[in-house]
Amino acid sequence: MASKVNPDPFTTRPEIEGTFGVVASTHWIATAVGMAALEKGGNAFDAGVATAFTLQVVEPHLNGPGGDVPIIVHDVKRGRTEVICGQGPAPARATIAHYRSEGLDMVPGTGLLAACVPGTFESWMMLLRDYGTLRLRDVLEPAISYASFGHPLVERACATIQTVEQLFRKHWPTSAAVYLPNGEVPRPGTLFTNKTLAATYTRILSEAESGGGGRDAEIDRARKAWSQGFVAEAIDKFCRTQEVMDVSGSPHRGVLSADDMARWQPTIETPLTYDYGRYTVCKAGVWSQGPVTLQQLALLKGFALDGLDPTGPEFIHLQIECAKLAFADREKFYGDPKFNEIPIATLLSDAYNDERRKLVADKASLDFRPGAVEGFGGVVKLRRAEGQREAVGALGAGEPTVGRFGEVRGDTVHFDIIDKAGNMVSSTPSGGWLQSSPVIPEIGFCLGSRAQMFWLEENHPASLAPGKRPRTTLSPTMALHDGEPYLAWGSPGGDQQDQWITQFFLRHVHCNLNLQEAIDAPAWHSEHFPISFWPRTARPGVLVVENRVPKATIENLRQRGHIVEVGPDWSEGRLTAASRVGVRRRAAANPRGMQGYAAGR
Repeated sequence: MASKVNPDPFTTRPEIEGTFGVVASTHWIATAVGMAALEKGGNAFDAGVATAFTLQVVEPHLNGPGGDVPIIVHDVKRGRTEVICGQGPAPARATIAHYRSEGLDMVPGTGLLAACVPGTFESWMMLLRDYGTLRLRDVLEPAISYASFGHPLVERACATIQTVEQLFRKHWPTSAAVYLPNGEVPRPGTLFTNKTLAATYTRILSEAESGGGGRDAEIDRARKAWSQGFVAEAIDKFCRTQEVMDVSGSPHRGVLSADDMARWQPTIETPLTYDYGRYTVCKAGVWSQGPVTLQQLALLKGFALDGLDPTGPEFIHLQIECAKLAFADREKFYGDPKFNEIPIATLLSDAYNDERRKLVADKASLDFRPGAVEGFGGVVKLRRAEGQREAVGALGAGEPTVGRFGEVRGDTVHFDIIDKAGNMVSSTPSGGWLQSSPVIPEIGFCLGSRAQMFWLEENHPASLAPGKRPRTTLSPTMALHDGEPYLAWGSPGGDQQDQWITQFFLRHVHCNLNLQEAIDAPAWHSEHFPISFWPRTARPGVLVVENRVPKATIENLRQRGHIVEVGPDWSEGRLTAASRVGVRRRAAANPRGMQGYAAGR
């Protein structure tokens, strides 16, 4: 009898396993930097900060210093899971009246009017100071080095630059100066530098180390240099003095000020959780779309998913129909709970979901069906897409992460890290990507565009207001198993994040796929509900699947009434994941785009 040396199913890469620690991110250089931080003696939080700063440099089309970030951490010493909210709020002058006076009915998807307070730097400093162990120099030097001496620019970054080349040449010359070296779109593999950004971080480090004292004093001085020093001053000056062309077709000045930056600090929050069998899934609050994963699980737990084929029509149909209901509730109810009471306890309750589950039929729904909770929610005006998503790409707007057929265009990164002690961090940094607004020449980076997620209508939980957090799509995830911290995972992808996050979890839990198998499996997404990005349109009933989904499944889904569009074989999502069981640490990363990478030992 022939022996089977390797009985495991094929995967694009092995599931990493070790006992010292694991790092999984969307870029191999950042993963290597994170692993080096662990090997230097740092913990998962130190490694997370080093990874994050490196991702800003090596994936500038996906995130930047001017962006925002939610972070979920499990700290062994504290014995609890927490969320760091690095989502900066709308500036003090960002009122509906002001934007309406500019002739706008939506917040532009690019330019200075789309900027919220940058949340990344302050959040990484809070993580480093309050949870980490390394000095500031240890976590900043790798990013400074790659920005100074260069890194091989990935193909998608070059493609993104090419898409907005004419915008840079005609309207954003400060961006052209950085991203069109020698006046040309860089070729893939080019050693790309951003020396001004390197100088910005070098100056922050110098000011941080100039006053003596320990690591906490250094970090506090770095924060002051950012939010009350030369960085804030450069941002303030640029917003006050520059009229910047945006996707509306007209130039506008910004409303973000140095005072906005000085007044804001990240906050630590308790995660929202949902018990799903032996698992407790943890997400950020309703200022993010994260709870739609919990709502999907609350609906799906009423169906018998064990043993279903993860590429079969029943599995896909049930997940998509529950996603439609959960995302409809996102549109109606979610917003900053500091400004509106959000009925999240009701939305996750058995009674509410038992009734909502009755709406899931054998046929696909083509209707937009948010739930009803008396006294809560706003009216959503559904706008149907009519080719706009493809038309706005040259202006850097729309939903930059995923195209019509799932292809990666860019706007977000993700990483998951677990160290030897069992500390865990999952984070999805985003915003401030190179196509969002012009580079501020004194500091080498641009501002974010998260304010485009606000509505310019009154009396909605997601309506624009000064000091309010936009309902971000960023959505890292953790899960406990039998009460023990177990799994960290997530994906870039705008509105698709909590679709792919849920699919991964279902494949892992109900289909017994390991982390890498669950990432590699064919995936899909719905475009049934309004996208969170400008121009806020929907494509009711549209279901986009990878070509690797079996033909028989696709035909069955069409018979059920889904409007199925078939994308390329490897086009859905950029998941990474890491888990801990006893002393074992495991990790896996996405092969799509061949950028995601996991390492461990």
